Amino acid sequence: MAHSIYICSAEGNTGKSTVALGTLDTLSRRATRVGVFRPIARSTEERDYVLELLLAHDGVIELGYDEAIGVTYDDVHGDPEAALATIVRRFKAIEARCDVVVVIGSDYTDVGSPTELAFNARIAANLGAPVLLVVGGRVTQGRGASERLGYTDARTPDELAQITELAVEELEREHASLLGVVANRADPDRLDAIVEAVRSVSGGVVAVGGAGAAGGGEASVSVWAIPEDQYLVAPSMRSIMRAVDGTLYAGDPELLEREALGVVVAAMSMENVLAWLTEAAVVVVPGDRSEVLLGVLTAHASATFPSIAGIVLNGGFPVSETVERLIEGLKSGLPIIRTELSSYDTALAITQTRGKLAAESQRKRDTALALFEKHVDGVELLDRLDVARTDVVTPLMFEYGLLARARDARKHIVLPEGYDDRILRAAATLLARDVADLTILGEEIEIRSRAIGLGLDISRATVLSNHDHVLVYRFADEYQRRRAHKGVTLEQARDTVQDVSYFGTMMVELGLADGMVSGAMHTTAHTIRPAFEVIKTKPGVQVVSSVFLMALADRVLVYGDCAVVPDPTAEQLADIAISSAQTAVQFGIEPRVAMLSYSTGESGSGADVDKVRRATELVRERAPELPVEGPIQYDAAADAAVARTKLPGSSVAGRATVFVFPDLNTGNNTYKAVQRSAGAVAIGPVLQGLRKPVNDLSRGALVQDIVNTVAITAIQAAS
Repeated sequence: MAHSIYICSAEGNTGKSTVALGTLDTLSRRATRVGVFRPIARSTEERDYVLELLLAHDGVIELGYDEAIGVTYDDVHGDPEAALATIVRRFKAIEARCDVVVVIGSDYTDVGSPTELAFNARIAANLGAPVLLVVGGRVTQGRGASERLGYTDARTPDELAQITELAVEELEREHASLLGVVANRADPDRLDAIVEAVRSVSGGVVAVGGAGAAGGGEASVSVWAIPEDQYLVAPSMRSIMRAVDGTLYAGDPELLEREALGVVVAAMSMENVLAWLTEAAVVVVPGDRSEVLLGVLTAHASATFPSIAGIVLNGGFPVSETVERLIEGLKSGLPIIRTELSSYDTALAITQTRGKLAAESQRKRDTALALFEKHVDGVELLDRLDVARTDVVTPLMFEYGLLARARDARKHIVLPEGYDDRILRAAATLLARDVADLTILGEEIEIRSRAIGLGLDISRATVLSNHDHVLVYRFADEYQRRRAHKGVTLEQARDTVQDVSYFGTMMVELGLADGMVSGAMHTTAHTIRPAFEVIKTKPGVQVVSSVFLMALADRVLVYGDCAVVPDPTAEQLADIAISSAQTAVQFGIEPRVAMLSYSTGESGSGADVDKVRRATELVRERAPELPVEGPIQYDAAADAAVARTKLPGSSVAGRATVFVFPDLNTGNNTYKAVQRSAGAVAIGPVLQGLRKPVNDLSRGALVQDIVNTVAITAIQAAS
């Protein structure tokens, strides 16, 4: 039977989706088959954005949207007992396919009533799922209850304790088992007091991140508090556009994902409007006030005024052709939305718009996961649910391991390609998850402005110009000294080191960074040539090579070399094998090396087989402790049944973890065939053999590829 957890709240607007996402993410680190279930659909008119967010998570099994829903609110109101029976039946169908299921309770989207929590408790009891209760740290009625772009006053510890006590009593009446309480959107300055107050009424004896046993031998209840974060509750410009029933008149559509943290109604003279502008505000401008529109655009472009999130032109007035031409020429990218609403109705619609933790908002997702990781003890949560550890390593588990190890290493990585949006998005994720310290190359005002426009937080990154005079002269002197034997002059060196790849490589070599990741905008040769010239190989290593970490459904293999050395000699092949085995150890993979060929053992002959046979002998001479077999065919290396026939008694055959290909043609084609045909996640290429780590990205790299490569580089730097 699968383990399950039921996440519910006693009211709306508690930020339950943050807790659900964090819980799902945590469970995916240990369980191989994770499911999601929503007993009561949010709406029948539009798709549930929370459910879509969770279903899109990498750790979730393939589930259709309709499969993951139990019933509708109408079903519950019409016949609660029949609805409950349907919920249980549909849940059981998902449970049968999973190791663990995250169940998300209802959202109080119709007329909220005290009976809604009771019905959630009944569902949890009937599903046999312990409840993780989410209590909201913000006032929802009475004092300070009116949300202003997501902001409300904070509840006191006593108020949260009272809400928790009532909710716990309701759960007990319906025989639901309480696993823990999360006080979400809590006052950041009073987290300890909130945990203590909630603990006192919930039966818990657990401080933040701790665990213990309640008196009388009863099981304790875990209690955590997650602070409010303004960006999680702030609406995006896209949400605001929908709220005012508007259309994008001008600007970059990608910048519609930026969150708005305030609203300014620009119905006054231009000089007075300027005084009211605030960082990340949305500015409402009457459509017939073109001078105000142009003034706000100019202020946004100015370094002496705040960067605003967007402009809403209200009233439906047409913009003159000359003003349109001027706006087009400014090329600011700032979203300008047009709506037919009046100034009052526009401002009202904006202020009542709530932020959503939806799949398309990278910053919100990163922020939610970072908050959950920091304030909720994931190991304790998994242990309380009794989710067993497994020897299986899925791609997602491996990626989690990379991030965790990089976080522990805390290295400084330089990213030379700051003008690529993918790099900025990856940097925001890496910084939010505390994976590494970063330096991004580029002109600071341009890089930071683009990131702000994309709704990304890279404030903790260093942004450095590759034309910085002090560093250019320092790097040029060092580069010229090292390359003087090649006839390089100081003037040539100054030109060379201003190239982003050379600049980043010199940072690594001179200790200003621990590693470099590049290649999203440049060729492999452009990325790694400076490393060959400046960093060079480790002692005893003849050649720089590469591996791909091939994350299959249940394990991770190492393939080398698939990207650098076209036709290695026997000596180079041995070098690649030893380096690949060392890389495997770096990433927690026990190395058993297969030296691949079209022949196994003594069955074949010829120059190609002889090269592999000689390389295998060299590996045994240079690394006698390393399990190695060769020449060996791929099937004999990977399949135990074939190995028993072709090479019985071998400690590597059928169990190989490191596959060394005889040439680049074979290796590159094989890794791509396995990637596409077996659905493997190919992480790499990971360069090996350099004294300090530099890694290359594919020019088609996704954001997650960049995140993984930075983590890998940090781990290499720590080894």
